[in-house]
Amino acid sequence: MTDSKTRVSAAWMQRQRTTTALLCGTALVAVPMIGNAQEAGESNDNGEAYRLAPIIVNATAAADDNANTTVARELWVGGKVATSLQDTPASVSVITEKEIEQRDANTTEEVLQYTPGVITDYYGTDDRNDYFKIRGFQATTYRDGMTLGSMRGVREEPYAYERVEVLRGANSTLFGPADPGGSVNFVSKRPRFESFGEIYQAYGSFERQELGLDFGDTLNASETVAYRLTGKITDSEREYEHSEDDNEFVMGGLTWEPTAYTSATLILDYLNRENTPNSGGYALDKEYDRSKFFGEPDFNEHNVERTSVTTKLTHDFDNGLILRGNLRYSDLKDEFGYVYITDFAGREGTVVERDYFGTDSEAQELIGNAILQYDIRFDRIDSSTLVGIEYRDASSEDISAYGDTTSIDLANPQYSGAPTSLNVYSANDQDYTTESAFLTQNLSFDDRFIVTAGVRHDLLDLSSKDISGVRSSDDFSETSIRGALTYRVNEEISTYISQVESVAPPSIGVTPERGEQYEIGVKYAPTGMNALFSAAVYDLTKDDETIAVVQDNGTIERETVGKSRVRGLDLEARAELSSNLSLSGGYSYMDSEVVRGALRDGTSLEGNEFSAAPKHTASLWSYYTLSSMPMSFGLGARYIGSYYFDASNTGKSDGTTLFDAAFSYEVVRNVNLTANVSNLFDEQHVVGTGTANYYNPGREIVAKVSYSW
Repeated sequence: MTDSKTRVSAAWMQRQRTTTALLCGTALVAVPMIGNAQEAGESNDNGEAYRLAPIIVNATAAADDNANTTVARELWVGGKVATSLQDTPASVSVITEKEIEQRDANTTEEVLQYTPGVITDYYGTDDRNDYFKIRGFQATTYRDGMTLGSMRGVREEPYAYERVEVLRGANSTLFGPADPGGSVNFVSKRPRFESFGEIYQAYGSFERQELGLDFGDTLNASETVAYRLTGKITDSEREYEHSEDDNEFVMGGLTWEPTAYTSATLILDYLNRENTPNSGGYALDKEYDRSKFFGEPDFNEHNVERTSVTTKLTHDFDNGLILRGNLRYSDLKDEFGYVYITDFAGREGTVVERDYFGTDSEAQELIGNAILQYDIRFDRIDSSTLVGIEYRDASSEDISAYGDTTSIDLANPQYSGAPTSLNVYSANDQDYTTESAFLTQNLSFDDRFIVTAGVRHDLLDLSSKDISGVRSSDDFSETSIRGALTYRVNEEISTYISQVESVAPPSIGVTPERGEQYEIGVKYAPTGMNALFSAAVYDLTKDDETIAVVQDNGTIERETVGKSRVRGLDLEARAELSSNLSLSGGYSYMDSEVVRGALRDGTSLEGNEFSAAPKHTASLWSYYTLSSMPMSFGLGARYIGSYYFDASNTGKSDGTTLFDAAFSYEVVRNVNLTANVSNLFDEQHVVGTGTANYYNPGREIVAKVSYSW
């Protein structure tokens, strides 16, 4: 089977070899693009690695190996057919499986914390969700190119993914309704047509015990069916008392490739989390030890259970036309409750009031798309056209409770148990339907100039029934566009200018918030070095924000008149300077401003900076392997500049630098001992405040023994 695929691939490659610079924008359209699982490893008669589909800019480029490099050269956008990062007209970061493993990143926040333009963990010990912003705005999340939608509140499991892709800036043309800051796309591990595997046992701080496995192989002699099984079990506490951080995850996948042109993949995964959502916060009068717990042990609980089934189909007609289809169904149950302190400045004594908050919710989501891609060459012009449709049907039910509960003595905490009665203030039954059509046209002239144009239209229908049984509905018809021009100075340097739009997911009765971004960038991939350097300057605006406005008669009404703006610079360097040393670093500058805006009480926010939007952030991660012995060392530094805690700009954090470290030793062949330390010097500072303070995570040490084959 492999020989026949090689012959077919060589024939394809001969026809496409003249195409050395095809348009990178196509793979950026909101689609998972899966291809033949053998494509990445095929070689032509000269031993050059190449890809079958003519979408990658360099037809002889080697495919990314996420497990063995920290420098990605492709952007998958959730698919197997890739586009060159160097010639993508956008500011993009890719965190590969190798880097995730080096840093032992166990949450999305940890995966993203070395990414320029991104701030994470600004809610400290509030561990209900993964909290991160891109370019000052909330980010929209996707899995394999399809929105997570109502699944957004789930803390994703990084061990499930081959890579995590970060696309900075507004861009609904790619994925549909999205927040303007940017997008995070999780790329799932999929079966490979080879035998491989890993199993590990880890121990660490806060009674952490963890077992993980990831293995796969072909299932038949003709090598047309492959499987993969990935699993992880964690039994742990968190850094504060009366806490738990227990997780179970399993994912299985099957890929069938009856021919070199047809592929089908099925992925089934299950995630179960039983965690403590919050320590209850810390009083405002002084700095407290992180181990303190001022919530309620019998109430501060968070349980999440999610099941997803995904199918991916692709067929190459061997004439420049490729058909792809993708479908995913997810079911989610999410229950949490927590008691937290409500302190205030100037309080006397050690007794602090407390409130409770809790939500029970269920959600289901079906999303799928069908895409046609056609590539052709006209003398000195390369053309790549992509057209597709997408359908999403999501529903959710939730009930929320909020109220006062017993106070607590900070000097001698005594717990009174869960609230005896709950004040239910909200109950909703919601349905969302989205029907979309999109088109992207790419033209490359003389392998030098690349023009990208895209348009997407979304029809959104929303309906909701509230706690009183009142049903309301709304529908929206939104169009977003995208345009970019890339100029390839030479084989090493490319520059681009782009204009993109976004439409945020709307609410009933509220005009969708729209974003628009202008960006200029340059990328440099030096010959003879596995490295990529990039720089981008941008101007990002969010219009049609819904804000509180005081009317002439003194009443306050919600009106769509708000506007925010952020301008900035993102720099990134990823390089494997030698077989022993790799570096990844970044710097971001953001100047954020509320152009028009107000609080609910009518207080103007005009001229204020965004909350949790530091002007300066910088990071550097280095990893060095000794030549004389099988030993490696990693060291990282993260600088987060000061930022305002709230929209009113009444309180500000301190700028701080945090350090992380890693160590790895190969005990015997294929057996490794690793140790990772996050927040090496146990630095403590306030990352968020309100009725209580919340601190950054403290020092955590994890040791791991793994065996791979």
